Amino acid sequence: MAAESEGFRTVDLGEIDPARSRHMWTRSSVALTDSHVVVGQWDGAITAFDRESLTTAWETDHDDSPAGLLAVDGSIIAAGRGEAGRIAAYDADGDEQWSYATAGDIGEPTSDRVFEQPYVVDCVAGDDHLFAAARRYERDGETRRWHSTVYRFGSDGSVAWRFAVDASPIALDLDASGDRLAVGYNRCMGDHDDGLVVLDSDTGEPAWRWDPGTAGDRRVGDVSFDGDRLAVTSHGDKRGYALDADDGSRQWRVDLAVETEIDGERLYAYPNHVHAAAGHVAFLTGNTYPVEGRETEGQHPHEHRLVAVNTEGSELWDADLGGFVHGVATAGSRLVVPCAQNFRVRDPAAHALRTFDLPTGETATHSFAGIPTAAAVDADSVAAVEEPIVYHDEGETRGSYAVHIDTR
Repeated sequence: MAAESEGFRTVDLGEIDPARSRHMWTRSSVALTDSHVVVGQWDGAITAFDRESLTTAWETDHDDSPAGLLAVDGSIIAAGRGEAGRIAAYDADGDEQWSYATAGDIGEPTSDRVFEQPYVVDCVAGDDHLFAAARRYERDGETRRWHSTVYRFGSDGSVAWRFAVDASPIALDLDASGDRLAVGYNRCMGDHDDGLVVLDSDTGEPAWRWDPGTAGDRRVGDVSFDGDRLAVTSHGDKRGYALDADDGSRQWRVDLAVETEIDGERLYAYPNHVHAAAGHVAFLTGNTYPVEGRETEGQHPHEHRLVAVNTEGSELWDADLGGFVHGVATAGSRLVVPCAQNFRVRDPAAHALRTFDLPTGETATHSFAGIPTAAAVDADSVAAVEEPIVYHDEGETRGSYAVHIDTR
């Protein structure tokens, strides 16, 4: 049943286990087509709601959890996490057009733990084709491995090429010409040792490679093309970079959440997301961690922060996001940021959907009782999925499982 409040209409999605103080893995997804608001749920269901009436238009079972949804010309691409690591295309009526089980390439899960399930982490669309990245993690005693493949699919689901390495892809982006595909790897602990590979989109062959050159296996968090520039977040040194899109040469870099001493501890935060458009770049950081160990009561001064910079890397404006961001939705220079809990501060006021104009920093905020974990945006609307949460030291359930769409 749909309801309306504070400029948003809401549809209840049923039951889901509440999140806890620490942010959980991706459990929900949402996309907008011309006709529908489409929601992917943890139990495998994909449901399309009519954008006007919010009545159910169609529903299907993806088998795996549809952790990512991408709208392409009225159809829906569902990126799965589960036994098969299944990716599938559904038409405007919800009928499956094709599907592909990535586990056939990256291997079947060696345990039933969520983190070790085959996972299609990202998809981007070109003209009459689709790019996707899938990964699988396994651990045997002290031995840890990643298996991954990047694909180019035709419109019928046929595979034009594969690019396979023993590292963990985290993000894809396609340049405006459609000639280059950037692949960011956040963990490199095997033979593959580059945090970023830019592939020729026709052949799947590497055009150039880049790496922050830091110790350890942490490398790149996100990638975003803007004209002749590729913006990159580095998990290695917690900085943001602008690279020449043709050859990978560095144009500039900025400190984001680099190691900083606070009350005798060295703390940092990962720059997890980047969006570049119209000569501007927005970088977003995540949770604070100590250099020594995993627990701290401290907070990095630049955790949960969005900073926008210009073409020279000079800061234009910044904003406090308040809590962890699973991912951003973008439409040109517009950013929609679902901000969930800050697990150390545990302030429910941080649960909000924040919309930013990249050039000006103008923002709008809509608060939720629960945590917004997924968002979608187009020229007309914004949609967000809210999940309930129980803080570990309170026991109170805040919010519900629902999808919200603005009423503009």
